[in-house]
Parts: sequence; C-alpha cells; structure tokens
Amino acid sequence: MDAEHGAILVTGGAGYIGSHAAKALVQEGRRVVVYDNLSAGHRGAVRWCDLVVADLHDTATLRATIRDYRVGAVMHFAALASVGDSVRDPSPYYRENLEGTLGLLRVMVGEGVRPIIFSSTAAVFGEPTETPITEAHDTRPINPYGETKLAIERALGHFERAYGLQSVALRYFNAAGADPQGEIGEDHRPEAHLIPLAFEAARGGAPLRVFGEDYPTPDGTCLRDYIHVSDLAGAHVLALRHLEAGGASRRYNLGNGHPFSVKDVIAAVERVTGLRVPWMPAARREGDPSVLFASSARIQRDLGWRPSISSPDEIVQTAWRWHAAHPHGFGDRTEG
Repeated sequence: MDAEHGAILVTGGAGYIGSHAAKALVQEGRRVVVYDNLSAGHRGAVRWCDLVVADLHDTATLRATIRDYRVGAVMHFAALASVGDSVRDPSPYYRENLEGTLGLLRVMVGEGVRPIIFSSTAAVFGEPTETPITEAHDTRPINPYGETKLAIERALGHFERAYGLQSVALRYFNAAGADPQGEIGEDHRPEAHLIPLAFEAARGGAPLRVFGEDYPTPDGTCLRDYIHVSDLAGAHVLALRHLEAGGASRRYNLGNGHPFSVKDVIAAVERVTGLRVPWMPAARREGDPSVLFASSARIQRDLGWRPSISSPDEIVQTAWRWHAAHPHGFGDRTEG
C-alpha cells in the first residue's frame, strides 16, 4: 500500500494530543480517520475528519477501518496516561497500553501498513542521572506507565526486524496549552493536569494541590518540560514525512530545554489570567521524579523541528483562551 496516498489512522485522535495532531495533518492536506473509543476523548474534538468509535481490542473493526479508508500510516496516541493511577492500579495500563498496541501492530502487519508514529513519553527514563536527557540516557522507568511505553518501543524494534514495520517514537513529558486558533483544547474528566487545575482554582474551585515542596530543586517543587501541544503535533507530522520519504526508524526526545517548576507555572497562570491561584501543599506522588526534561537536539538536527511556543506565559495564554471560551470543555461529559 502506498503510504503517500493512503489515509492516516489516528488512534486516540479524539483526545487532547491526538486531536491536535489530526488537525495538523488535515492542514497538511492529508486524509485522516480518527479511531477512538471515547473513554477519554470527545466527539467535539474531531472536527475535520471522520471518526470511528471503537476500541483497539476490537480487531475486526480496526481491520475494517484500515481497509475501508485505505490507511497507509498510523499515528498512535490511544493510551492510559496517568503516572499516579498506573502505580495504584497497573493492570489496566498493561491491558490498554501494551496489549492494545500489540493488537494494533498485528493488524497493521496483516494489512500491509508499515509506518507508525508512536506517542511515547520521557517517563521511559525514570529518575534521570543527567539533564537534559538525551536519547542515549538509560531507560529505567519507575512507574508502570513508563514501563508499558518502553515495552512498546522495544516491541517496535522487534516488529521491524521480523515484519518490516517502520516507526518513530516521540518521547515527551508535559503536553500543555491549546490550539492557537482556539478551536480545540484540553478537557479531561477528572482533570489531572497542572495548568487547567490552576485555572479551576483561580476561578473559585478547590485550591490547587502542589505535590511535594521538598524536592532537590530551586523552589522545592518538581521541574518539568512543558511542550505546547501544537508543537508536539508538528513533530508527529515531521516524523511521518520522514518515514514516508524512506527514512529509518528513530527514537526522538522532544523538549524545549528549559524546565519549569510547578510554582513557575502557577506564577504564569496568575500573570496571564490576572487572578490569584490559591494552592496548598500535598505529599509527593509515588513515581514522580524530581526533575524531568529532555534535549531535542537530535530531532532538531534530523527533522528540523523547533518549538514555536515555549515560554510559560505563551503556553498558558493559549490554554486560557480555550478554557475561558469553553468553561465546560466540549460539553459532552460531566465525569470520568
């Protein structure tokens, strides 16, 4: 099958990052079909292409979708993604992230689809021994979420050697912000991400909980690499072009090179919104490294990727634009 003329299957494309990637692909003139079970995604986030509502474990529907849409490549976002939840209850992470992905890979091989862009995570590294983290850093996950993502990365290599599968795995940590045009944004129920939780607190909700003030960092709170969601989407598009042009399989870290602490982000929210963010200290979360940020030198060199929205204020501004205009998110879900 000629990937250059086939549709792109975006699994988890009704979710936060996947929907931004789907939009970026459509803007590239690509044919896109989103495949999502809507357990965490939203119909309203799929605005530019067809949506197939089904689960990755439903291999018959997955196979039929690939055939019906003449899919030539896959972008794979569908996954459970909470570090804390993965520690408390790892079983669903192995079923959804690992087993679900293996089923997808088997169907791809059976249908002759070779390129896949995989949404991985910096959590594959665990507690870093040096920063910024390069691709050469040891991979020693400290939570089941990172373990499942690393297992998939390893499986991709085996599937390439055995079946000719081509892949690019993109490792990033904290996706943040929203579509600069304000058409889609972040809507998790329950919400677990820092910036939207800070908005909720600023608008009269429960005080924001800051998990740990005793980390070995300048202000005692975790340091993280916040990458704008549209920059992540752009990296996925570049990775797809790379594979379609005959490029070799790769593993790339994505980071802006400048980590920000939880308190840095709170200060940015206060500057952008003009509102105070009430917060309260809480115990550290099990499985949370103190510092996590990545070097993106390799993908910058190989694919020409550069983050275009990188300061905390710029990232928060796009997120605030979306949340202020959509106080109830996509309006299709009230809980989990």
